[in-house]
Order: sequence, then structure tokens, then C-alpha cells
Amino acid sequence: MAGQIDPEDSVFETLRRKDDAKAQEEKVQLVNEKERVLYEKQQKRLGIFHDPISITVDRPDRNASSTPTDVDLYLSVREKARVAFKVGTEAGNTEGSAFANVYLRNLFGGAEALSLNAAQGTRTRTAYQGTFEAPILANPDFRGEIGALASSTQKTWASHEEVLKGGWTKLRWLGRGSKHELGYSGIWRQVTGLAEKASPTVRGDAGDSVKSSITYSVTNDQRDYPLLPQSGYFTKSTVELAGWGPLQGDVAFGKAEIEGQGAIPIPIPGIKGNSGVSFTTGFRAGLMYPLPLGFDSKSQASRINDRFQLGGPTDVRGFRLGGLGPSDGNDAVGGDVFAAGSANLLMPLPRLGPEKPFRIQAFINGGRLLALKQSENEKMDAESVRRSVSSTVAELGNGLPSMAAGIGLVYGHPVARFELNFSLPLVIRRGGSRLLRDDVLTSVATEDARKGLQFGLGISML
Repeated sequence: MAGQIDPEDSVFETLRRKDDAKAQEEKVQLVNEKERVLYEKQQKRLGIFHDPISITVDRPDRNASSTPTDVDLYLSVREKARVAFKVGTEAGNTEGSAFANVYLRNLFGGAEALSLNAAQGTRTRTAYQGTFEAPILANPDFRGEIGALASSTQKTWASHEEVLKGGWTKLRWLGRGSKHELGYSGIWRQVTGLAEKASPTVRGDAGDSVKSSITYSVTNDQRDYPLLPQSGYFTKSTVELAGWGPLQGDVAFGKAEIEGQGAIPIPIPGIKGNSGVSFTTGFRAGLMYPLPLGFDSKSQASRINDRFQLGGPTDVRGFRLGGLGPSDGNDAVGGDVFAAGSANLLMPLPRLGPEKPFRIQAFINGGRLLALKQSENEKMDAESVRRSVSSTVAELGNGLPSMAAGIGLVYGHPVARFELNFSLPLVIRRGGSRLLRDDVLTSVATEDARKGLQFGLGISML
């Protein structure tokens, strides 16, 4: 019988062993299969060859120049087209768009890629983006990227248009079951195109700003089908540091967000195998911490284009887009601290069965979005900011959050998740207030709930 092969052995160490011919042949076959699978996976992740990729590891013929430890590698591949052009439509959170894309593959023979994209959407008037990425040291699991963008987006919930121009550089790598991303970005932002009835808060933040920031994120996605999970879990955490110390720019803050989702299948008596019934829960939370700009000693108040927004069909259903948290008149002006959660029961439609991507959904969700608590004359020194952040986080647990429940129809398309829900708000809180730069408080209004039908479209839903 052939001996057991240590999974840490390389093909060379295995072939170096001295056994009888039959055992050696069996070992070679086992090692061939192991090495073949590893090489195939690596070549597929490079993204430059069509499937299938055939890789064989074998011993060479005996001749005067060969040694017992030599091996032969045979690769059979078909390269993908160097240039690809694509036009179509795509869906993002609360938005659909039409796009044109040119993709240049394997530019310099090292699996590099250049992507040029132009899009026009329901909220994004125009968006142009170019990215260049390449594996580092020929490792498909460790990649570098540089990119640039120019976009113009309508933000109707806050009566303005935001124009962005800038660039970034990123490193991406795979860990043990997780994806990591570390990047730097420099973005020039402009709050412009104000509506006639734009609030004082929006007008106070109008104009130009530059954000210079470092961002790190880690994602672990173990769901069986991310858009309509039946089992598994998902976690993501992101931290961002902007404007502090040598980063400069003209906005400064620390920002942290966490997101999680879990799904479990529910067996139904009398139904063998997958019943298609599942229970999912989701949670999101975030904190924005004011920091001094550069090497200054005083922190800065946050701006409308950096704050969190909450409410709408992709997070807290039963509320309008940006309907939770501080508002000024009809404008949702965002908050610095938020938490939101959801529980969903999904069942297959009668006669369609669990194999089809259609589900009936019953849900209850809720959340809170708060501005930092400050007195009108309070200075933004380190101690006052610490007290303000601490008291605002504590306020999240003061009373029930804004909540809604409902029932609806879900369709898990390969590119996006579609929902049509009937929602009934259960708890509606007052939105809170925010301190303006001229020491005037925004008005305190009731959060903007929405009873009735609500359509949702997105790739990441609570």
C-alpha cells in the first residue's frame, strides 16, 4: 500500500522519496491531482484564461540530463480576448443606470487590466471612471489598483447636487476566508445646484471641500447566495481617517462602520430537503468622530457630504430615503452616529418552489440616526468632543428606535435584489437637531415615515 502523503509536502519532496515502483506511481498520481487543482485555481483567479484550464504534473523521461527530483509541467490554456467592450444597464442601491465599458486585459503580459467606464443613472447624472489593476509578484490574491473618477449626483433628499473629482490607490489581498482592502483617496467635492428651498444647513455646507483619507476594510462573506441567502453569515467592517496630521485636506474625522448578516434555513415537517424557508437578521452601525484638521488643536464639525444617511428601501424599510435622523425643513442633513437592525422571514412562492429566486418576505426593522450632542457655545476641543460622542452613543439606547413592519415580494436577480413591500410604520421618533456653523440650531422635525407600497432595488440590503 502507498504511504500517506503529508499535505504540506511539495511535489519535489514527495517524488524524492525512495519507495517501490507501484507506491511511487500512486504517490505521483495523488500529488499530480493536488498540484493540478492548486494551479488551476490560481490561474482562474488571474482572470486571463478561458475555462477549462488543464494542468498536468508528471515525471520526465529518464535521460542523461534528468535527475530523480525533476518534474514536467504541462499547461493547456486558451487566452481571453485582450479587448472587451460592453454596454448595458446595472443596478445599485436605490439607483439604476446605463453604462458603457471598455476593458483591456493582460496589457503587459502580467495579468494587468485597464477598465474605462461611463455611466448615466436615475440619480447619478454622469459618472466617468478609469482603473488600472495588476497582481503583485504574480500573486492573484494580492493586487494593486489605481483609479480616477469624475461624477455628478443628484441628492434630492437634501436639495443639492454633489460633484466629485479625484483619484485613489488601493491594495487588496485575501486572508483566511476574508478579503482585505487598504487605500488612500484624494477627492475634491462640490455641493452645488441648490434647490430654491434648500435649508440653511445645506446652504452652510455649499461650495468646495477636499477630502484626503486612508481607508481599511475587511469582509468575510460565507453566505450561500449573497442576494437571497438561505444559510451562512456576512461581516464587514470599515474604518476611515481623513484630514488628520499629514493627510491635510480641509475636512477631518475618524469614521467606523460595521455590518453583519446571518441566515438560517428552517426545515418544514413533511418537506424533504431544502424547504426554501429561511430566517435572516441584519445589523449596521456607524460612528463619525470629529478630529483636528492637520496639526491643529480644535476639531471640526462634520459636513453634510460626510455624514451618515439612514432610511429607505435598502436599509430601514417603511421610511423615505434619508427619512431618519436630523432634518432641516424638508432636507435630510444626516447624522454622526447610527444603528439599525432587521429581521426577515422568507418563504418560497406557492407552485414555484425553493429553486426559483422568488420569495414572500415578512419583516420588521428599525434604527436611529443622531447628530452629536453639543451646546451652542461649546468649543470643539478634545475633551468636549469626547463628552459629546459618549453622550450621543448613550442616547441610541434611550427609548425605542423608529420601527416599521411589513410584507412583500422579493426577487433575487443575479445582479441585484428587487423588493416590493407594503410597510406599516410602528414607531416614529422626532428627528433631532444639529448645530450650524453660525450657532443656529436646525429645527426638530418628525422623521419621514412612509405607509404603503415601497419599491427597493439594491445589492446590499438590511
